Amino acid sequence: MTNRSDLYSVLDAYLAALDAHDPARAPFADDIFNTENNVALAPGDGLWNTITARHDYQLRMAEPAAGQVAVFTAVEESDAVNPCCIRLEVEGGQVTGVETIVARNKDEGFPFGPQFFEDKPEMALPAMPAEREELVRIANGYFETIERNDGTIHTRFHPDCNRVENGVQTSNNADFPLPIARLGCEEQFALGWYRYDDDLRARRYPLVDIEQGLVLAYGFIDHSGRIGDYTLTDGTPAQSPVRRPHSYYLAEAFKIVDGAIRQVEADFLTVPYRMPSPWDSRR
Repeated sequence: MTNRSDLYSVLDAYLAALDAHDPARAPFADDIFNTENNVALAPGDGLWNTITARHDYQLRMAEPAAGQVAVFTAVEESDAVNPCCIRLEVEGGQVTGVETIVARNKDEGFPFGPQFFEDKPEMALPAMPAEREELVRIANGYFETIERNDGTIHTRFHPDCNRVENGVQTSNNADFPLPIARLGCEEQFALGWYRYDDDLRARRYPLVDIEQGLVLAYGFIDHSGRIGDYTLTDGTPAQSPVRRPHSYYLAEAFKIVDGAIRQVEADFLTVPYRMPSPWDSRR
């Protein structure tokens, strides 16, 4: 069985090849399946052509039993620094699958913040022993809470839970433009703020790092655009920011401590409405 150290060595080799713009240096299997931003690409295309530097920040995770390893980091592409999540599928020391998300800030028009480039001590907190299925259940409950968010909480949140999305802390952050970001994770969802999130579909949990209490999840958030004005659970009127068909593709890491979500890190980007995943055929 591949161990954590072996998987991290493969990840290091992949990142070194990426930094050098040289896919021939990566330990690719002959039948490599590679995607970037939910589109199947030939190895060496996309980010391989445009990366100019990689930030020191790395949140690493691995599931040896599944041959999975991943990293949240940031990449520079000429005049922009973008959050990036790279997941590798590894068999016999070779990379058989690569799933890359690069949330290109200038394309998304999303305000990026300095939090992304800081290590998050919460992610390194000790994790209690738990079964894979239980960790996935807790993470999936987060998605159940977001989908058609009506204030019902379908998972457990730690009182000090925080969320960072595309490099910006979007909970307990008084400096964020939207007032909802001043609240904690559970408080936001209890208000039903995300009522306009119609569907969180095609959920996948390919990597569960039991040792670290980390769950790496993928999926799509679909917005039909039909919801306009609505009311929060405390009676406050609200208005959906999305009034057209729209979808996000996301990679989201959940840190689970004592059966509760302690920290969330997400990279996401806009894709065509109801876009399917090329990874569905890999399940």
